[in-house]
Amino acid sequence: MVTMRVLTDALRLAAFPLGYGITGALAGGTLNRIMIAEMKLPVTLVGLLFALPLLEAPLRVWLGYRSDGYPVFGRRREPYIVAGSLLAGLGLAGAVLLMTAAPGSRLLLMSGLVLMFVVYGFGRNLAHNAFQALVADRFEGSGRSRALTLYEVATMFGLVAGAGGLGAVLRDYAPEKLVAAGVGAVSLAFLLTLLAALGQERRSAQAVQAAARARSTPFLEALRGFLLGDPQVRRFFFLVVCTFVGTLAQDVLLEPYGALVLGMSVSETTRLTAYWGLGVLASMLLSGAFLLRVTGHLLLLRVGLVSTMAVFVGVIVTGLLGSPEGFRGLVAVMGLGTGLAGAGLLGGIATFATAIRAGLLMGVWGMASLLGKAAGSVMGGAVVDGVLWVTGGAAFHAYATVFALEAALLTVALVLTYRLRVEASRASQEADPSAQEADASAKPAGPSAA
Repeated sequence: MVTMRVLTDALRLAAFPLGYGITGALAGGTLNRIMIAEMKLPVTLVGLLFALPLLEAPLRVWLGYRSDGYPVFGRRREPYIVAGSLLAGLGLAGAVLLMTAAPGSRLLLMSGLVLMFVVYGFGRNLAHNAFQALVADRFEGSGRSRALTLYEVATMFGLVAGAGGLGAVLRDYAPEKLVAAGVGAVSLAFLLTLLAALGQERRSAQAVQAAARARSTPFLEALRGFLLGDPQVRRFFFLVVCTFVGTLAQDVLLEPYGALVLGMSVSETTRLTAYWGLGVLASMLLSGAFLLRVTGHLLLLRVGLVSTMAVFVGVIVTGLLGSPEGFRGLVAVMGLGTGLAGAGLLGGIATFATAIRAGLLMGVWGMASLLGKAAGSVMGGAVVDGVLWVTGGAAFHAYATVFALEAALLTVALVLTYRLRVEASRASQEADPSAQEADASAKPAGPSAA
């Protein structure tokens, strides 16, 4: 009976990432297209709107600290997940209503959209950070790593399902259809959040004690002691950033590389995203199902990093040889490597989390991943434009430079994996009384002890 309840609760938790993916599809796959194509808003301003949730990512650290130490109705995660999902949905629904109402003043419209995307980004960061902390609370050992990976796969399914459903509703675009699709999507996402979150936390003396210990350290002191002052956290932070930049800077560059360097058609380059996405999905499913349990997260991360580095070298060679067939195969392998590296990173994130500081630490890793995604996107485009300008339009040299830089960043990440010692982090020592006692006994005696 207990086993059945545990399994049911674990399956219910998957409802949140499904809803998270659906709202991501609404924002990133529908609203941006309508703003640019139908509403004729400046692309730069639309880009700013969609950058706002990323710019709010540092708030995850403070939000995680609040979740750790300040329970609501005796629960540390559920209320924050529900509140964040509600705010994110209100922000998106407000944006949809503003877009369809079309205020006469362009300035008024953009001001309203900025406010709505700030609300959306705040809620999205709050809900996702608290959800990851809840997963860290509910699972232990390799089960925590596998759970985080499989819930990430659920997010991808939500993105795909959301994109398909919204596309079907909006096949013939009309403002009233956008309102129906937008309100329907955010309502479904909120219902999925309620299904996932409610009843997942049990009141216990351990949770009360963990919250009290988290709360006993002021935020700035916790920031200095457990994050900025901890070399293990700093190393893993840079590892996360380097991995995300190194695996995602080419996200919008593979299709133009295939077209400009290898002479592939629009149809051929469009399918590249499917090859890459299927590779990511397959490797993350395998990792969550059994690879993380068999190999451990560090080995999986290293395999993903090395294979992706090799793929980038191969992509450069296919450009030199003019081989679109080889390029297509390498893109699929790139997806496999990216998925393995992502699963390994999630495993590392899981091992760093502790019962006392799960929210705070999840906030740090969430911030690192979002900053890495943003930096990768900016770096890829900037380097291509810069090299094109310097070389007078040499496409191969421009794109090959980005791929080489990504391989270099992944090499840095690989080196950092050999310098990680999670058990030496201050948060791990705080959560392990035996480690604290050993650390205290190892300190030299002071003058008074003589």
